[in-house]
Amino acid sequence: MSDENKALIHRWFEEVWNKGREEAIDEMFAEDGMAHGLADEGGEPLRGATGFKPFFRKFRAAFPDIEVVVEDTVTEGDKVAARCTVRGTHQSDSLGFAATQQPMEITGITIVRVRDGQIVEAWNNFDFMSMFKQLGAL
Repeated sequence: MSDENKALIHRWFEEVWNKGREEAIDEMFAEDGMAHGLADEGGEPLRGATGFKPFFRKFRAAFPDIEVVVEDTVTEGDKVAARCTVRGTHQSDSLGFAATQQPMEITGITIVRVRDGQIVEAWNNFDFMSMFKQLGAL
């Protein structure tokens, strides 16, 4: 089970973020799932694949060349923790300010709970403050 869950988190970052395959969100994020640490327009945690997609579109539009590297993973039971490095070039105004064409690099950690081969809960802690500083938005 741990190896399968570890493979899922690697596949999530590769397929969804690095390749930009929005349809992979439906495959890997349960419709009753919740992503803590990421918020919708109302500031609420993202719920289900349907609720995750607007965040995905906005962030992927801002960084169409995004690359997420999973540096380390730790598994225990139905949970996987992944330490990541995120790189990309700010190329659109989808974050609410004009594209800077500046590169950014941040780190982050996510812990996901897996059920039946899908992410059902995720706790995300990525250094978005550093990202906004690198882009001159703070």
